[in-house]
Amino acid sequence: MLHDVPKELRLAALHWLAEPDPVLKSAGVIALAQAWKKGEIGLEVNASLTTLQSIPGHPLLPELVSYLSVPRRSMRTEVGRAALIHALTHIEFNAINLALDAIWRFPEMPREYYIDWLKVAAEEARHFSLLSAHLGTKGYAYGDFAAHNGLWDMVEKTTDDILARMALVPRTMEARGLDASPPLRAKLAQAGDIVAAEIIDIILADEIGHVLIGNRWFNWVCETRGLEPVATYASLAEIYKAPTLRGPFNIEARRAAGFSESELMALMAVK
Repeated sequence: MLHDVPKELRLAALHWLAEPDPVLKSAGVIALAQAWKKGEIGLEVNASLTTLQSIPGHPLLPELVSYLSVPRRSMRTEVGRAALIHALTHIEFNAINLALDAIWRFPEMPREYYIDWLKVAAEEARHFSLLSAHLGTKGYAYGDFAAHNGLWDMVEKTTDDILARMALVPRTMEARGLDASPPLRAKLAQAGDIVAAEIIDIILADEIGHVLIGNRWFNWVCETRGLEPVATYASLAEIYKAPTLRGPFNIEARRAAGFSESELMALMAVK
């Protein structure tokens, strides 16, 4: 699978980011992570890369619509539960892309930064594969329902600054998943979809680590630029029009993901 893929990590990340086939993309990213562990892939941190390719690569389906146009379906029906699994599958597909984008787009970061985001990309690919396979057991495939692109929209807004990217994608957009996972798991289990509930358990455990990586590099960039993290985050959220945070919050997961006690106290005061 890697015979046509560049032997340099950031170029390889761009290659898979541009790949439109979700099955090839997810398998390719997992194979890339394995090749990296075997020492078969190099890393050039200083190169400023550009691309003429259309990114991210995505299939003709699902149809992408506005958030408000995604049909609401009842969890009490088979099609409703399938639509929910499809929505989660789409989130994970976008999450693969955002991790790959974090690798190729931003030069001159420490070597560990790129290794961290490769780990994220491979885990998101695993999540996509698990959810896609489970969707198949319900008689549906990825692309069968309309979807929205809210996660990638924030990726596009933050292409100009790694500080904004770390602040507003992993520690804002993805951190919302930490809050949403427990009630979502409960709904799926109550509906009798124990397999889906167990997949949510896997995703939540991994996503804590992903948000922790976002926090790690947000705080690192703040330190290198001489910025105070809490005030800097508030400023970036306003500048980039980040979604307003609404509870209930998964405080335990957010603490494990590296949010400071002052940030957690502020969240607990949100009505």
